[in-house]
Amino acid sequence: MYAPRTTPWPLVALFTAGYLAPYLLPTTVSRLERGLDLTATQAGAVGSLLLLSSATAGFLLASRVERTGARTLARLGLVLAAVGYGGAALTTSVPAVLAGAVVGGFGSGTATTVAATRIAAEKDPHRASTLGLLSVSALAGAVYLTVPHLPGHGLTLAAIALTALAVWPLTSRLPGGTSGPAATAEASETTEAGGRLPHRRSGMVLAGAMLLWSLAQNALWGVSGRIGVGQAQLSEPTVGVVFAVALGAGLLGVLGAGALGSRLGRALPIGGGTVLIACCIALSASATGLGSFAAGEIAWNTFYPVVLSYLIGLAASLDPRGRWAVLVGSASSLGTAAGPLTGSVLSAQAGFPVMGAVLAVGLLLVAVPMTGVALHTGGRPLLPGAVRRRGGHPAAVVAATTGTPSGAVPEVGAPEQSVVEIPLDGTPAAAQGAYDTAAATRAPGGM
Repeated sequence: MYAPRTTPWPLVALFTAGYLAPYLLPTTVSRLERGLDLTATQAGAVGSLLLLSSATAGFLLASRVERTGARTLARLGLVLAAVGYGGAALTTSVPAVLAGAVVGGFGSGTATTVAATRIAAEKDPHRASTLGLLSVSALAGAVYLTVPHLPGHGLTLAAIALTALAVWPLTSRLPGGTSGPAATAEASETTEAGGRLPHRRSGMVLAGAMLLWSLAQNALWGVSGRIGVGQAQLSEPTVGVVFAVALGAGLLGVLGAGALGSRLGRALPIGGGTVLIACCIALSASATGLGSFAAGEIAWNTFYPVVLSYLIGLAASLDPRGRWAVLVGSASSLGTAAGPLTGSVLSAQAGFPVMGAVLAVGLLLVAVPMTGVALHTGGRPLLPGAVRRRGGHPAAVVAATTGTPSGAVPEVGAPEQSVVEIPLDGTPAAAQGAYDTAAATRAPGGM
């Protein structure tokens, strides 16, 4: 019998708290623009600084989660998020809002770093990341249905702060840091391994591609509210409903990705999904009415979390200790941070349709290296007995435990070893009459 899979709810909650700020970026930027009398570029710059601070936390803390302790860092991140976003929501001073957004962004990045590191150590990182995307999509959809009906510039910031406070009690179930003999053993292993990350080339290519991939996504996401209100001539509540429906469609997409699992591998969902996203971005950016705007946003938000879940799983599979998951996620956050400002500048200089075309072409180009990494890297070693001699899927079966010794089984993509028959000279051939029926078939005491 198979052991039942346990759901890592603390990690799912922490993932939600860390990812909620990017998901609420359009309404956050638009609210800051109207509530604080900022220009579109200034409001986009505030959003970019928030996400840049989040990415900085990932780069600084990628190698410190195990040593410092997931529980300690998670609580630190949640406190910073609650204080930073909460303070920004309660003031109308632009410098204070900016400082609060930077502090809160660092807290979100810290929570995301801990969640990504621990998810990479799970037996099924794709399932854990899928549950996290489901959770954050559902929560963000609820916020988009509520916020347009309430006044104030800081409602979305307050929602992120309250989420951080709600997740705090679950951090007691996270592990602490390593100390004493465990820390010494870990340091010894790091020294023996030369401190090198596995799959360095693939990880670096994936990190660079994810930076550009996320930049394109959030360049549109950061100005989607302005496209709906300004170009498509929709009211803010209508745009909020479209966003909520789009995030609901994203829930269905993530459910589909979770049900599909690794049946198609990672290359097809990542490459093919990115091509579909490029088409959706071009459609949404050129929308002039409710139909085209809703179609583009809903289709885009359906495919985006699907591809993202496979990218997170691919990054997690490169290193069971979660270092590549954090570094790739931080590179993605850099692209996310540059997205709102990039979208604001492109749309101001060339208009929304040209911006969408430029982003779509960029996504088509970046799909190539991401698909190449997915094809080249099979992730963790296969379980013994899982390799098929003929007709096996190139992505095969991912190891169920992170402790599977890397040298015990062949890696995915390794050349198949030929079978050589070795004759045994001097071994007499068995004669058919030399054997009789088994003794168990005779009567007791019989000859």
